[in-house]
Amino acid sequence: MTETTKPCIICVAITGSVPTKANNPALPVTIDEQLESTHEAFEAGASIVHAHVRNADETPTSDPEKFARLKEGLEKHCPGMVIQFSTGGRSGAGTERGGMLPLRPDMASLSVGSNNFPTRVYENPPDLVDWLAAEMRKYAVKPEIEAFDASHIFQAVAMWRDGRIPDTPYIQFVMGVKNAMPVDKPVFDFYVETVKRLVPDAEWCAAGIGPGQITVNEWSVAAGGHARTGLEDNVRLNKDTLAPSNAALVSRVVEICERHERPVATWQQARQMLGLRQAA
Repeated sequence: MTETTKPCIICVAITGSVPTKANNPALPVTIDEQLESTHEAFEAGASIVHAHVRNADETPTSDPEKFARLKEGLEKHCPGMVIQFSTGGRSGAGTERGGMLPLRPDMASLSVGSNNFPTRVYENPPDLVDWLAAEMRKYAVKPEIEAFDASHIFQAVAMWRDGRIPDTPYIQFVMGVKNAMPVDKPVFDFYVETVKRLVPDAEWCAAGIGPGQITVNEWSVAAGGHARTGLEDNVRLNKDTLAPSNAALVSRVVEICERHERPVATWQQARQMLGLRQAA
């Protein structure tokens, strides 16, 4: 199996912490909305759901009780789908960010370094990174490394080599965040070659924010990587049209896979490629 015939894992980031229904009424906020939206995306071809939870007023939270309700519903309505929880910094501070890890989702996001965001610094100090990584080891949660900068790739590899990340790292390049790494093809190519050089067996993914989403999806699928899409990162189909659903954005990635003659990974294939336990 070559890189360009390998099944492509599609991750759908359904909600995030920033977009609101004022930006796009299709954004799922309540647990019931998230379950319905994820089920549609799962049926469309997504095999990973990247999940945040919100309060009733749409503000982000790290409330483990909300994550527990979401996980229970996802396991019921999207059986086999890989469940990935966010430990991002917009929905909590310090160890609060990992309060849902005892729920043992399949995966969780792990940012291993700090960087600028549009209006603030996204702080990921070493002691918090190490604590989150330790919690993921404790509860058998596979990290997805969120690489907002080239240094984050090198830090993830260092953590893998010294055992803080026990399994082959899964690294996602995040491009297009204002004040962080832009959507730039030579940088993308450097990221890919760096991962291949340092961890030849690693699987990798890429996410583009806003209008960069479709561009980065195309680059990633064409290069043999995996793709992230969803309303968390981009609320539009194009400049003039709001995305009607998360499923519509997933379907767009499926079309890219078809163009590049790459099969879309089933949840069973995704779990195998990422070294995850198979669902019952």
